[in-house]
Amino acid sequence: MLRLESETGWWLVTHQDHARLAGAFAQAWGNERFLPPEPRKNVLLGIRCHDDGWAARDLEPQITREGKPSAFSTDLVGKYSAFEEIDLEDYLAVRERAVRLMAEQDAYAGLLVSMHTYNLLTERADRSTIRPELAPLLDSFLATQEELQKELLGRSRSGGFSQDETSDIRVRDHFRLLQATDNLSLLSCVGYQQPATLPHQLPLRDGNYTQVGVEPVDERCFRLDPYPFAESPIIVQFPARHVEGKVFRTAADLQAKFTSAPISYLNVQLTA
Repeated sequence: MLRLESETGWWLVTHQDHARLAGAFAQAWGNERFLPPEPRKNVLLGIRCHDDGWAARDLEPQITREGKPSAFSTDLVGKYSAFEEIDLEDYLAVRERAVRLMAEQDAYAGLLVSMHTYNLLTERADRSTIRPELAPLLDSFLATQEELQKELLGRSRSGGFSQDETSDIRVRDHFRLLQATDNLSLLSCVGYQQPATLPHQLPLRDGNYTQVGVEPVDERCFRLDPYPFAESPIIVQFPARHVEGKVFRTAADLQAKFTSAPISYLNVQLTA
């Protein structure tokens, strides 16, 4: 779950809907300067569905120790911590499910989702928030993902793609696109109001790479420089539910309000 604070409560966005927003950004990605993804169908599928493993869990949102919705918020942008507040075994099961669901459908897309998951739990995770006795569980999970990536890359290379499409460089570029559009979606869904930079250097048509800066100019309106889309501005909608109240006594209280809340649609605008 992702959360965006309002005057009277919280807008809550499911992981799946956040991923669909990332997929919409990826679908629009590419212009005279920025290289669009190819093989397009497989890359877009991986980005659009990279959080499908969260579907069941997000139906029953939990609360933090302070009684707030347990969700990704502005406080966690650029971080991946707070493992002390989650059941690590359950969390890894959700992450494994997301990878497996995608790998069973499409090896190339599954490879990208596994790389994304691995990166979250290595380069961006704060291991100091993991209890020492649980570290072997995480390490075993990561080793399994490394082996799975080798298998999925092999399946992709024998699956009819061109040599260029499955080269180490091109796969890395598509992983970076997933990371960038995922991050842009997170900034949008939590209404981030500080300047940011999308993760990783992103590929250009001339063979070079560049990072993309993100500057908030209004509520869920961001200026990107350099601009990676063909049209400016682009406006994309994403679904969210509003729950009244800032703090909840129990998770059941939050779940009841979330379940009964109507689905609304919020806009995000990106401009050059």
